[in-house]
Amino acid sequence: MSETNNDAQWGRPTKRKIKYAAPKAQAAAPPVGPVDDPALLANAAVIVHAERPIHVPSLARTNANTHHEPDDGDFKLRDLVTEMAKGLVDHPDRVAVEIVTAGPEGVLELQVHPDDLGHVIGKQGRTARSLRLTLGAAAARIDRRVDLEIAD
Repeated sequence: MSETNNDAQWGRPTKRKIKYAAPKAQAAAPPVGPVDDPALLANAAVIVHAERPIHVPSLARTNANTHHEPDDGDFKLRDLVTEMAKGLVDHPDRVAVEIVTAGPEGVLELQVHPDDLGHVIGKQGRTARSLRLTLGAAAARIDRRVDLEIAD
């Protein structure tokens, strides 16, 4: 077997020719961090500070002081978590979901048989993350945010 390419060595690929030009060197980036050089400080841009916005209390603090009675949306979300958890565990009769906080910022607590805790949490928490993601998507459809806590 003879070699037709004189530049190639046996068992090694030939070098490809570059079809594009290398990018030209750009100007040096401005220094980041404290600068002590007076010439650079004289040419530096002026930093403009905007006024601080008026403090608006967060929704979590507002809802912490008010008590919401569970409504139809809370019960539907509770039933959704119950059905999903019953499909994952070996003891579906021991699945219980409690509404800890009702309203737009709700919290649900899932309790299962201790042997089924690993089924609900999953490897590296992936199943629990999926349950929370599904619950969050269902809650968003009715303009709410609901968190899921899994009891030990």
